[in-house]
Amino acid sequence: MKYSVFAAALLSATAAYADTPELTVYTYDSFVSDWGPGPLVEEAFEAQCGCDLKLVGAGDGAALLARIKLEGARSDADVVLGLDTNLTAAAKDTGLFAEHGVSAEYDLPVAWDDAIFAPYDWGYFAFVHNADATVPTNFKALGASDMKIVIQDPRSSTPGLGLLMWVKAAYGDEAPAIWADLADNVVTVTKGWSEAYGLFLDGEADMALSYTTSPAYHLIAEEDASKAAAAFDEGHYMQVEVAGVLAGSDQPELARDFMQFMVGEEFQSVIPTTNWMYPSVTPVGGLPAGFETLITPAKSLLLSAEDAAALRDGALDEWLDALSQ
Repeated sequence: MKYSVFAAALLSATAAYADTPELTVYTYDSFVSDWGPGPLVEEAFEAQCGCDLKLVGAGDGAALLARIKLEGARSDADVVLGLDTNLTAAAKDTGLFAEHGVSAEYDLPVAWDDAIFAPYDWGYFAFVHNADATVPTNFKALGASDMKIVIQDPRSSTPGLGLLMWVKAAYGDEAPAIWADLADNVVTVTKGWSEAYGLFLDGEADMALSYTTSPAYHLIAEEDASKAAAAFDEGHYMQVEVAGVLAGSDQPELARDFMQFMVGEEFQSVIPTTNWMYPSVTPVGGLPAGFETLITPAKSLLLSAEDAAALRDGALDEWLDALSQ
């Protein structure tokens, strides 16, 4: 009799699990790490959706689009989270994304009106260094210095692509000369952000391409004020990170529920101290103490999605040519 009761309970639980909708979100590796936003986002969304949220790390940001292109309409993903405005034009051209339907009052430095991609955070690229070091304050001075830097591959990493756009936006036709001077400063090029920043922390380089917000992590999480971001005279390139719904999703309503959740308080409030970026919608309590210590770029640089797409291949060729010499 006991076995019959157990079997019935097991069958009931199995049936209930089978009826639980599953939402798959492709994102970058650091998002799903133990210290990233992923675990908190998963717990909070599952508590309200009655679903199983699967956050799948798929390399760094630029690798996400490559994977979606490869998988096409057969992709298991319902949502892609981790592209940025340097990639959105190319992503739209695939025809694989649908309108998101998100309603939000964004707190961004730029106006936002995009029916396909919704922003969840933003920041400025910067070279992070030890605070007691004397560092260059522009790309020309960096290229003329003996500072050793570690950067990310623009073919797989959104920070790496952001650096190409930063140099291009600041210097235009002078970009090849800037890269020629920077080439001997580059210790290595990593596939993603985590590897590059880890090498810097291990003392393998003087500076790492990261964000103006990165020192906040050390200050708030580690009570360590030994890291700083270099303020560059020519300005800093902005990154706006976005998510989008796949047109082939078998859970379109749930996918759009997640997108709306993404711009809500529970998601946005964890971004500053887990993803270490500025939230796209300011949380009720504002930014954590420590963010006021961060540098504010004197000039913001940002190419339109269309201009970034048009310049990408040429900028990549300039970069590859300089680093191959």
